[in-house]
Amino acid sequence: MSVTEAKILPKSFSAERAQRALELARQTLQIEADAILALKSRMSDADAEPLARAVGVLLECKGRVVVSGIGKSGHIGRKIAATFASTGTPALFMHPAEAAHGDLGMVTPGDVFIAISNSGETAELMAIVPIIKRMGAYLIAMTGNDDSSLARLSAIHLNVGVAKEACTLNLAPTASTTATLAMGDALAVSLLDARGFLEEDFARSHPGGALGRRLLTHVRDVMRTGDAIPAVKPDVSLSAALMEITRKGMAMTAVVDDDYHPIGVFTDGDLRRLLERGEDFTKSSIADIMHRGPRTINPDQLAVDAVQLMEEFRINQVLVADAQGKLVGALHIHDLTRAKVI
Repeated sequence: MSVTEAKILPKSFSAERAQRALELARQTLQIEADAILALKSRMSDADAEPLARAVGVLLECKGRVVVSGIGKSGHIGRKIAATFASTGTPALFMHPAEAAHGDLGMVTPGDVFIAISNSGETAELMAIVPIIKRMGAYLIAMTGNDDSSLARLSAIHLNVGVAKEACTLNLAPTASTTATLAMGDALAVSLLDARGFLEEDFARSHPGGALGRRLLTHVRDVMRTGDAIPAVKPDVSLSAALMEITRKGMAMTAVVDDDYHPIGVFTDGDLRRLLERGEDFTKSSIADIMHRGPRTINPDQLAVDAVQLMEEFRINQVLVADAQGKLVGALHIHDLTRAKVI
């Protein structure tokens, strides 16, 4: 430990104690990593069969996936249920004690019930599992003991046992909860792949996040329309075009034909380049100095496609044209920034 690090330690926390804490932290990470690697190594053809069956059952589930556990297993169960729900599998968490006092009414014969218990003997779960089976729900157990009561009662048992906990007393659920969580993630990832779950599907369940904005926001949602679109006819003068650029505040104007198809574009950058060349363009029409063949994008494309187009061609604006090639909008990079697409 460096002198600088030692200076920030509380007086009651010696350098020796700090070193011990770091040692235990590394040991904890190693034990939990080993637990996951051991779980992976058990995935031989024979041991992997329950996982494959579980994925098949979950894929064919006509109801919901109900995940249950108590204590630390309950916390892990909540996360597993949340992962299922966000990746295309309707799922909920049910507390086993609450289940015994009425919440079992939410379980239907078409559901898959995942019971989590490291010992496989949790009393609260064992009290409701026989009822779950009688109701016709499919039972999958995740325990650390193949010979446990819960394992024997389940249709599929996923063994998440670990050699030891990371806790120095070998008591607090640490490595076992990590292994259970990893098994839940393995199920969810295998299942979303089997479903053909795509980025667009993920975005629909995460509309408030950055990914949702990227995959659910279309060009038509953020483009400027109507009178806000800068546009002039090809026979107008440069000064008239500059007035249009100033009025619309996009640092550019589209040049359109009589059918409102964009045939060119003129930007502030084009004006600077003309000034640098020292040409006399005061009597020119905008058609003489515009940039022909402007970049366009369809309003139904994703806004993130517009970002990629701007980045590829190093432009800050893009015109929006419909399927008939008619100008229907204009998009500035600032519009995308305000919409938090970038």
